[in-house]
Amino acid sequence: MQSALPQLIATLPEGAVVTDPDILGSYRHDRAADPHAGTPLAVVRPRRTEEVQAVLRWATEHRVAVVPRGMGTGLSGGATALDGGIVLSTEKMRDITVDPVTRTAVAQPGLLNAEVKKAVAEYGLWYPPDPSSFEICSIGGNIATNAGGLCCVKYGVTTDYVLGLQVVLADGTAVRLGGPRLKDVAGLPLTKLFVGSEGTLGVVTEVTLKLLPAQHPACTVVATFDSVESAAGAVVAITGKIRPSMLEFMDAVAINAVEDKLRMGLDRGAAAMMVAASDDRGPAGAQDAEFMAGVFAEHGATEVFSTSDPDEGEAFVAARRFAIPAVEAKGSLLLEDVGVPLPALAELVSGVAKIAANHDLTISVIAHAGDGNTHPLIVFDPADAAMEQRAQTAFGEIMDLAVSLGGTITGEHGVGRLKRPWLAGQLGPEAMELNRRIKQALDPDGILNPGAAI
Repeated sequence: MQSALPQLIATLPEGAVVTDPDILGSYRHDRAADPHAGTPLAVVRPRRTEEVQAVLRWATEHRVAVVPRGMGTGLSGGATALDGGIVLSTEKMRDITVDPVTRTAVAQPGLLNAEVKKAVAEYGLWYPPDPSSFEICSIGGNIATNAGGLCCVKYGVTTDYVLGLQVVLADGTAVRLGGPRLKDVAGLPLTKLFVGSEGTLGVVTEVTLKLLPAQHPACTVVATFDSVESAAGAVVAITGKIRPSMLEFMDAVAINAVEDKLRMGLDRGAAAMMVAASDDRGPAGAQDAEFMAGVFAEHGATEVFSTSDPDEGEAFVAARRFAIPAVEAKGSLLLEDVGVPLPALAELVSGVAKIAANHDLTISVIAHAGDGNTHPLIVFDPADAAMEQRAQTAFGEIMDLAVSLGGTITGEHGVGRLKRPWLAGQLGPEAMELNRRIKQALDPDGILNPGAAI
């Protein structure tokens, strides 16, 4: 399609289409670093919905694959470039308008999650979804995977805050779905259909977000345990009684990796550490913290620390957020995000430990424990072919384990390309066929992110 590219370049503003080989190389894959990434024909960086429409009309006419991309922080290969295709980056789409009366914001997808939080905070409002990568991931990418985060145990995930979308379909048609209404059941729930669809059904060019009043200062409780089972038991006991605003888990590998970097005085001998919080108003937050501290103690915590000081609490939250880069310092990572029902959390973590031992690998587990979403981090040396093969085998075994426990192969990172071989095993043939029928209806030529998600 090289010969048709001048037509696309002429259609768009100057500089929107990039063909410099050095720049193309930086758009070949997301953070998952899919080894099968291709080299795109071009990267297109539109600023307006109309420009996205022009790209997709051209792509449909010439049957060229289009891979939508946010900031490239995805962990499942959802933004892996294809040879001869187009990477459509939304990074230049960065407008936002906040309406404090309706408590909504209308934003373009290229804004970072942190930038949306900052913009709405000026009005005393809060956008809750908070992936650990919130400072570098985009709202469009969050919508693509239905991202969660540390506070989703209480506040829910991205889809719970998406009231409306503008989406460009494969043929270039722009569709508005939903809007600034808190209750709206007119027609099929198409807005929900696009959230989490990983760029396979359309390209989101605008989103209407629901906002909340500013979050109250949290009371934080940190506890260490000498067994994973004890920590997991405390999770079930806490969530059965209250809704904490955070309930996070780190295993021994993560604790030591973070301590290596941050030197916070974390207990290197602990098997698990929990970071919990309550942001309820007034005395309720302190009462929740006291309850959680009591539950931790009842389940054998070796140390329990509570604080109502926001800075002290944030230091432990920052340690939890830093767990992935801290473990990544030990080698390349294959990052999982399997999830299970809460009663199966301990069995999943202990099962991952067995898989690590069987394959002679280091696998750390961190988790949004309050909703059962875990992040096993498989450490390997890409220069060691045998180790890389063991890591790939462990990757699949962890997903098989999660599904066998009634769980899922992905809670928030998406299926992308790396997890696609295991999708049918979780969904079953009937649900897989339904997914394919929806894809066929909205993208009959299969140009949108082919090979991803479905």
